[in-house]
Amino acid sequence: MRRAGTRKRILLAVAVAVMLAGGVSGCNGKISSIVSESMGTEGFSDAQMMLIVASERNRCQKIYTDQIWDTVVDDAGTTFQTYLLEEIQKFLRELKVMNLLADERQIALSAREKEELNALADSYYESMSDADRAYTGATRDDVYTMYEAYHRANRLVDALTQNVNLEVSDSEARVITVCEASFSQESEAQAFLNRVTEDGVDFSTAVKESNLEGSAEKSVGHGERSKAYEDAVFALESGQISPVFQDGDLWYVVKCVNDYDENATLDRKQKMALDRKNQAFRQIYDSFAKEHQVESNGSFWEKLSLKEGTDSQTDNFFEQYRQMMDGEN
Repeated sequence: MRRAGTRKRILLAVAVAVMLAGGVSGCNGKISSIVSESMGTEGFSDAQMMLIVASERNRCQKIYTDQIWDTVVDDAGTTFQTYLLEEIQKFLRELKVMNLLADERQIALSAREKEELNALADSYYESMSDADRAYTGATRDDVYTMYEAYHRANRLVDALTQNVNLEVSDSEARVITVCEASFSQESEAQAFLNRVTEDGVDFSTAVKESNLEGSAEKSVGHGERSKAYEDAVFALESGQISPVFQDGDLWYVVKCVNDYDENATLDRKQKMALDRKNQAFRQIYDSFAKEHQVESNGSFWEKLSLKEGTDSQTDNFFEQYRQMMDGEN
C-alpha cells in the first residue's frame, strides 16, 4: 500500500469538523440526502451519510458514555447532541462542495488510487457487524463512495495549494517556556524582582509565597501575546529574569525557563504551515461555495436522536483511511 506523508494528505479545516466526534442513533434512523438546489446535483444517500454518523456517534459515546448527549456546551443551552449533528451536517455539505469543485478542476483518481480505495472499502465493510450494516443501511459500494469523496477532497486541497510556500522558519515558529508574575502596581513588581535577583529567592517559590497567580510554566509563541510582552520575554535566554515591564494594566516579571522548546516549536511550525495552506485553499473554495450551495433537510435532522439504543459499534471510518491512505512514510 502506498504511503503518503501526512502533510501531503491533510484535509483542511473546511472538512474536519466531524472529527470532533459525534453521531445519531435510532435503529431505523436515516439521514436525508443533501441536494444542491443551485446545481440540481444529488448529494450523498441516506446510507452513505449514515456511515459517517454511525462511526462518529459510536466513537464519541465510547469515550464519553451515553451521558454526553445531554451535556450543555454553551451559554445558549446547546446540547452536545445538537452541536454534533450541526457539525456533521456542515462536514457533509462541505465535502460535497469540495467534490463539485474537484469535478470542475477535473481531478480524477489514478487506477492505483482506485485500487487502494477499493481495498480500503473492502476492509472497512468486512469489519462492520450485522448490527452496523443494519443501522447504516450501507452496502460495500456506499463505503467506497464515501472514501472516494473524502480522498478526492484531499486531492483537491493538494492540487490547489501545491505552489503555496509552506516553509516556516524557526524564528517565526519559535516557542519558549516561561514563568510569570503579574502585579497591579509597578512598586509591587519591583519588590518581587528584588527578591528573586538580589535576595536569591527561587522564582516559583517567590510566586507561591506572594500568593500570585501564574506560577505554572507556560509556552509562548510569537503572535500569541502583546508586542510589549513578547519584546520583553523573547529577549531572554534560559534562566534569565526580565526587568519589570508593563503590559496593559499589569506589571510583569518573567523568568525564561527554556528559550527554545524544540518539540513545541516543531508542532507550531507544522500548524503554521497548515494555516497557510488552509488560507490559500479557502480563497478558492469560499468563492466556489457561494455559487454552489448545498442544503440539507433541516426538519429531518431536528428529529434525529443520538440517545436511542443501537448495537452498532463501528467507530473507525476515518481512522482506517488515515492508516491506509494517510500514513507516515
